[in-house]
Amino acid sequence: MKKYFILFATVFVLFSCSEYQRLLKSGDPELKFTRAVEFFERGDFMRAQTLFYDVRFYFRGTDRAESLLNYIARSYLGQRDFFMAAERFRDYVRNHPNGRYVQDARFLIGYAFYLDSPDPRLDQTSTRRAIEAFQEFIDIHPHSERVPEANALIDEMMNKLAFKELLNARLYYNLGTHLGNNYLSAVIVAQNALRNFPGTVHREDLSLVILEAKFRQAVLSVAERRQERYIETIDEAYSFINEFPDGRHRRQADRILRDSRRAMGNLN
Repeated sequence: MKKYFILFATVFVLFSCSEYQRLLKSGDPELKFTRAVEFFERGDFMRAQTLFYDVRFYFRGTDRAESLLNYIARSYLGQRDFFMAAERFRDYVRNHPNGRYVQDARFLIGYAFYLDSPDPRLDQTSTRRAIEAFQEFIDIHPHSERVPEANALIDEMMNKLAFKELLNARLYYNLGTHLGNNYLSAVIVAQNALRNFPGTVHREDLSLVILEAKFRQAVLSVAERRQERYIETIDEAYSFINEFPDGRHRRQADRILRDSRRAMGNLN
C-alpha cells in the first residue's frame, strides 16, 4: 500500500506541475486570476503570487486591480517575506487610500514588521517600523476594533526595545572598569531606557542596574569622591525601595543600602 501511495502522490505532483505550467502559458487572464485565488485559498502562496503578478497589468485601472494588490501583499505575508509584504501593503494604501481593504492594509503593515522583529540582541529596525506603523493605524482609525490589538503589540515591542537596552546596560556593568568607567555607561544607558520606556515591565531590572552600578562606582572610587558617590548610592537605594517595596530585588537593594551606610560610617 505504501508503494501505491508514493506512486499516486508522485503522479499527482507531476500532473499538478504540468497543469500549472500550462496555466502560466495560458492567454486567459480571467482563468489565471480565478486559479490564482484558488491557489491562495489553498495556501499555495508562491503559485498564487506568480499568477497574480502575471495578470496585474491586464487588470490595471479596473475594479479588480485593488483586489490583486491586496492578494499580492497577502501572498508575501503567507510566504513569510515580511519586508516585501509590508512594502506591498504600503503600495495598496498609496494607490487605494479609500479602498475596501485600506484599514486592514494599514494594520498589516505594522503586523508584517512585527513578525519580522528579531531577537532583542539583534538590530531592531523592524521593531521600530512596526511601532510607527501601528501608531499610524491607531491615529487614522481610532475606532477600529483592532486598536486594542495594535496597542498590545506596541506595548510588547516597546518592552522588547527596553529589554535590548537592559542587555546593553548589563553588558557595560559586566565590563566594569575595563578600558574606562563602564559603570557610568551602564547608569546612562539604563536611565535613558527608563525615560524612553517609562511603563516597561523591565523597569525594576533597569533600576537595579543603576543602583548596582552606582554602588560599584562608590566602592572603586578615589578617596576624594568616595563619600559623594556613597551618598548618591544611598539616595538611589531609598528611591528603589520606595518604588519596589515588594520587588524581586528588594533583598539586593537592602544589602547595598546597608553596605553603603556602613562604608559611610567608616569614612567619618
